[in-house]
Amino acid sequence: MRDVLYLEQIEQAEVLLKPQRVEILRQLAEPRTCTEVATRLEQTPQRVYYHVKQLVAAGLVEQVDQRRVRGITEGIYQAVARSYWLSPRLVGRIGLRRARDELSLGYLLDLMEEVQADVAALDRTATELPSIGVSGEIRVPGERRQEFMHDLQTALQELFTRYGGAEGDAFKLAVACYPKGTNRD
Repeated sequence: MRDVLYLEQIEQAEVLLKPQRVEILRQLAEPRTCTEVATRLEQTPQRVYYHVKQLVAAGLVEQVDQRRVRGITEGIYQAVARSYWLSPRLVGRIGLRRARDELSLGYLLDLMEEVQADVAALDRTATELPSIGVSGEIRVPGERRQEFMHDLQTALQELFTRYGGAEGDAFKLAVACYPKGTNRD
């Protein structure tokens, strides 16, 4: 398994940018069957298998073994890398076409639902609940969008590299960047 797989093909990014597939990739850090992943994620094996097939076709997961269970051959799959990084060139290309925008906005909506569920599940009676929320507006001229996205990715990559070890308290970081709508009175 590689440490990092750098994605430069838009097709791979489209397959990866689905929260459910990211969760499946996390489960496949170790070799597992679709049934095992489904049990851990409380989903049906068929649903997990569908997503695993997409991840295999995109080169993000590979079948590493197989076994026979009650007369059925079951594949054992593993992620090809521990981390996946999107090329800054992809970020710009994803935003160019409406279908790509819908994909990105769909992912953003899924992410916001996930953040909302995570925050709602926190124990608000805990004596210490370290968290931070930041919101602001940034204005970027069209010709500098790609530069901005690259700078944002670089800053986040530095944080993930610096604090991405296996030890310590786990924190989830979700960053959303989207066009600000016009104000309606």
